[in-house]
Amino acid sequence: MRGGPSENPELWAFLEALHYGEFLSGTITAIERFGVFVALDDGPDHPVFPGVGFISFAELSWRRFEAASDVVQVGQRVSCAFLQFDTWNLEARLSLKATQPDPVQVFADTVAVGQKLTGQVTKLIPVGVFVQVADGIEGLVPLRDLAWTTVETASDVVQVGDTITVVVTEIDRERRKVTLSRRPSSAADA
Repeated sequence: MRGGPSENPELWAFLEALHYGEFLSGTITAIERFGVFVALDDGPDHPVFPGVGFISFAELSWRRFEAASDVVQVGQRVSCAFLQFDTWNLEARLSLKATQPDPVQVFADTVAVGQKLTGQVTKLIPVGVFVQVADGIEGLVPLRDLAWTTVETASDVVQVGDTITVVVTEIDRERRKVTLSRRPSSAADA
């Protein structure tokens, strides 16, 4: 699209005045296959898009979701954090998840390595299984830590929907990953 300040002076001035982390309110106007458009309360109309604000799928939620409509609906009021001025599309890149606490960080603050938890198996993959141990928290149990004996495939031991007891072996805050085991170490057993 690309239009300089002279073509859309009001829109350009509005976007240029925004600061990283600033909260903006608006209404979801469209859900597309590439993201979500937001009509901002204090912003001008966009000459092409159904809103000046745009939320990519990665910025919608901390939690895993299948479709954007699992997180937001057209017509819904939202408050988002401003990320950047997209000068190519003349839009405000926004984050909805930045307005919510990261469940992995909350989990890391409240759970210790070595702690036993009960969770539900959510997915089987070639290298192990994912287990939901808290709201919005899924940890990986590597195949080698799934049983006390050698396991060829996860389905030999567990199925999706099974409830199992696991031990937290690692919480990586930076990469937002939780690693679990069904084979507790002697320290965890003590």
